[in-house]
Amino acid sequence: MLRKALKAADLPPEEAARVASTVFTYYRWLGWLENERGIEARLRRAMELAARFAKNPFSLPAGHLRAKAVPQWVWSEVPLNDPWLRTIQREPKLWLRARPGQGRALAKSLGDCKRFGEGPLADALQYTGRKDLFLTQEFQEGAFEVQDISSQAVSLICAPSPGETWWDVCAGEGGKTLHLSDLMQNKGLIRATDRAEWRLNRLKRRAARARAFNYQASVWDGGPTLPFHGLFDGVLVDAPCSGIGTWQRNPHARWTTTLEDVRELAAVQGRLLAHVARAVKPGGKLIYAVCTLAASETTAVADAFESAFPEFKPLPVSNPLIPEAPPSARIWIWPQHAGGNGMFVAVWRKEAA
Repeated sequence: MLRKALKAADLPPEEAARVASTVFTYYRWLGWLENERGIEARLRRAMELAARFAKNPFSLPAGHLRAKAVPQWVWSEVPLNDPWLRTIQREPKLWLRARPGQGRALAKSLGDCKRFGEGPLADALQYTGRKDLFLTQEFQEGAFEVQDISSQAVSLICAPSPGETWWDVCAGEGGKTLHLSDLMQNKGLIRATDRAEWRLNRLKRRAARARAFNYQASVWDGGPTLPFHGLFDGVLVDAPCSGIGTWQRNPHARWTTTLEDVRELAAVQGRLLAHVARAVKPGGKLIYAVCTLAASETTAVADAFESAFPEFKPLPVSNPLIPEAPPSARIWIWPQHAGGNGMFVAVWRKEAA
């Protein structure tokens, strides 16, 4: 809605960015504004709090953050976590994914980039400049995608191999589909489905720019009738969720998401996993990912699935963001780990017949 309003206003890019930043700041600090009268006073107070916090994140006591940064129902679903609260009160980072092996060259070409480091996320870059990235020659030539670093980590956890067949169940606009394609060296096949055709149309445009050809996109409503008859080496279910893990980037959602939403979405997630389980070939992988931190949508869904489908065994994998951590079949990605979205990932392998 904000994007549409800014586009209608036809503001210069820098001014539109300032307006968007001010709106997000307002919602990020909304819990502190109940005593302010009038929108101008509330905006001014929000900007003062943001500046104070940017200068010293410990200027606000942890108790204030717990009481005001998020709605109180959250603590019935998310463990009290002061580092998380301090992180989501900051401006989010903007992450790019360069084409394989091109991270260093892209950082030099674009400028104003910080590489995440070496290792599996060597092509992840934090962009700190002020260019309109979508107008750059590098973007037009398909040299990078704008993709959150936690989302990049999920594709790396999938670890597809060239020549395999994969199903990206809730592909959306295709961020993970395109990353899987790169990891597969454009070989094999990725089926990308979503319930919204307009999202898949955007995927097609992105894929053309990225020169990704080993995918097929189709609409699927998530129901019990599967859109394909074949079996897959891997199935990724990046399921619809409450988005609690994105509250740094989308602070307005803190005040519109409810506990009822969490519980309704958990039921949707459980049904999706149950429907797609039969599409995994023996020895194949099933990956469940959600950008939420709510227990009902994460461990509870994973527990219920393992109980109903005992042929799927937990498969410990490394966390690309913390490669030194012991491998685990359930990975929590918190915003304070790398400045990306919060996510939960569960990985299973289907037992061979």
